[in-house]
Amino acid sequence: MHKHQSEGQNFFAKAYAPGHITGFFQIHENENPHRKGSTGCGIVLNGGVTTEVKVGESVEKTEIFLNGKEVEGRTTRTVAEMITDMPARISSWAEIPIGCGFGASGAGAIGTAYALNRALSLNQTAKSLTEYAHVAEVINCSGLGDVAGQSNGGVVIRLHPGGPEFGLVDSIPVHEARVFCIVLGEIPTKSILKDMAAAGRINAAGKAAMAEVLKIPTLENFMYQSKEFASKTGLMSSRAKDIIEAANASGGLASQSMLGDTVFAVAPYSQEFPLFETLQEFGDVLEYNISTCTPKLMYD
Repeated sequence: MHKHQSEGQNFFAKAYAPGHITGFFQIHENENPHRKGSTGCGIVLNGGVTTEVKVGESVEKTEIFLNGKEVEGRTTRTVAEMITDMPARISSWAEIPIGCGFGASGAGAIGTAYALNRALSLNQTAKSLTEYAHVAEVINCSGLGDVAGQSNGGVVIRLHPGGPEFGLVDSIPVHEARVFCIVLGEIPTKSILKDMAAAGRINAAGKAAMAEVLKIPTLENFMYQSKEFASKTGLMSSRAKDIIEAANASGGLASQSMLGDTVFAVAPYSQEFPLFETLQEFGDVLEYNISTCTPKLMYD
């Protein structure tokens, strides 16, 4: 079955976007949501969000579902409203945790844009679809830089804030590496982004981390600077600190995902098993790879 089809006058399409973990960042305020965003550095994962849209005669109002449950889905709803006046049934399935610093809202937003573009035969480019997703994230305070990372893949350095229209990215060349994660809890992105004192600490630490990573752009230095950032900003939870120290002692490199109470760790190939064993003592370990994957359309 082809992903663009008619059933009566219903149209379907499906798209995928990868998850993204931010190691450190700096907030750049701007009245213009196209220019607002963050600079920083993060890793794109081979787990993400698949989104299917249905538009047409049998769809009377916009409904959004996540992992089978109806949700408000403000960021996704904003994307749909920017692209079309038609109501849409939007269903997303996440292979990554929600609200824990994996960029799930950004991935859902990008997937929605790609799928609607296909279902409605709008023929827009990836750049303009990514722009919708970035603006929707900024307007809803659900993220600032995930979309920029997710639309590029790998270990992404965000050099200028904003969507693709104004943003600028580079990346750190790396081997395919395993990423081990332990989710400790959620941190509401919105509450941190609106806290002025936290924003001041984030920006000072984020600027310093960026300068250091640009001097030595390696995965190891990215992980080290991320850990310094989490510590300096006061965003590192005490439980995350214990896990990060244990991971480092076992030959791995670990930090806390921004913004989420999640520890992520990488290790040289020879150290992967000791790191995994160490992390298992603290909870369920999720396993991903660093991925050069970017958003794409999918067949049913």
